[in-house]
Amino acid sequence: MTHKNSVSTISSVMPTYSRFPVTLAKGKGSYVWDDQGEKFLDFTSGIATCNLGHVPDSVKEKVEEQLSKLWHCSNLYHIPNQQELADLLTANSCGDQVFFCNSGAEANEAAIKLARRYAQKVKGTEAFKVVTFQQSFHGRTLATLSATGQEKIQQGFAPLVQGFHYLPFNNSEALDQIKTLQPAAVLLELVQGEGGVIPANLEWVQKLAQICMEKDILLMVDEIQTGIGRTGTLFAYEQYGIEPDVISIAKGLGSGFPIGAIIAKEKAAKAFEPGTHGSTFGGNPLATAAGVATIRHILETNLLNHVNEIAAYLDEELHVLKNKYPFIKEIRGKGLLKGLVVDTNAIEMVQTALKNQLLILTAGPNVVRILPPLTASKEELNEFIIKLEKTFQSN
Repeated sequence: MTHKNSVSTISSVMPTYSRFPVTLAKGKGSYVWDDQGEKFLDFTSGIATCNLGHVPDSVKEKVEEQLSKLWHCSNLYHIPNQQELADLLTANSCGDQVFFCNSGAEANEAAIKLARRYAQKVKGTEAFKVVTFQQSFHGRTLATLSATGQEKIQQGFAPLVQGFHYLPFNNSEALDQIKTLQPAAVLLELVQGEGGVIPANLEWVQKLAQICMEKDILLMVDEIQTGIGRTGTLFAYEQYGIEPDVISIAKGLGSGFPIGAIIAKEKAAKAFEPGTHGSTFGGNPLATAAGVATIRHILETNLLNHVNEIAAYLDEELHVLKNKYPFIKEIRGKGLLKGLVVDTNAIEMVQTALKNQLLILTAGPNVVRILPPLTASKEELNEFIIKLEKTFQSN
């Protein structure tokens, strides 16, 4: 074993994040506390992950119960929590079968693999291309950053994985190219989160779905950020009158525990057979315990009605601010995934908000992204508006 002769002045953690000067130590509900005891209103929800707020009691109880039983056993054996979570997801979606993994990137990676195998082994074609859209974001693995329609995400990672074709988002005429391309699948976000909180147009999505149905092209919806109640329905696709063949989910599924999944219709799911795909940790007893508790909480507490009520209230209050502050150019998004388009530097606004004990995010250089917990109260929304307006006045 070798030992360094001197103490390094650089962090042992790779600098892949531009971190804010705060060390978070505790969280509960809509609030977090740093290591100095300072309290912050968290309207990032861990980037749409802590949908039930921090350390929700219903999930905590289920996880603590599982901690004393079994943490890991591999997918070579049946896992009751995994089966229960799969049953909940298929019973409350248009899908029939679920594959579990650890993250959103892995979920989209599985969807891409499923699409290729469906085209080649089920349909018997040589198709492998996947159509995605400009300004999309699908993950950081080599395949999913190749699927992402943003050059800045791809820089320095050439050669990219081949087989992705990017079309302009919300452009109806461009969809006709799909008929010529004859891809294995189309992968899209119904609200482009990282790309600027841009919702897909209803008519555009329905035309896309019609083309996919007519040409037997898999329609795959990336619900990593929009799923698990974030937009006011369990899945955002429910608001568009479509039925995807594959749905990728993660983030809010485990209330902060690492878990991802794809939900697929039977016709697509049958492309995966034993040995074609897998995951050591995916769907383990601990993560799926968190998933079961999360989904049951949403379904059994009427939480989605609450989401729609407070989302409408938040929208009203944000429009009041828009009328008051000319630098707010547009309010975008669905449910509790909101974006404020500003003609100022969004990251500077986020940094000022931090000084006002408020956590918010960006979605590009001129969009402030707001992601309250789905459990946030009206009083907490009022507190948010006060802190946000103070931020505007300080910026």
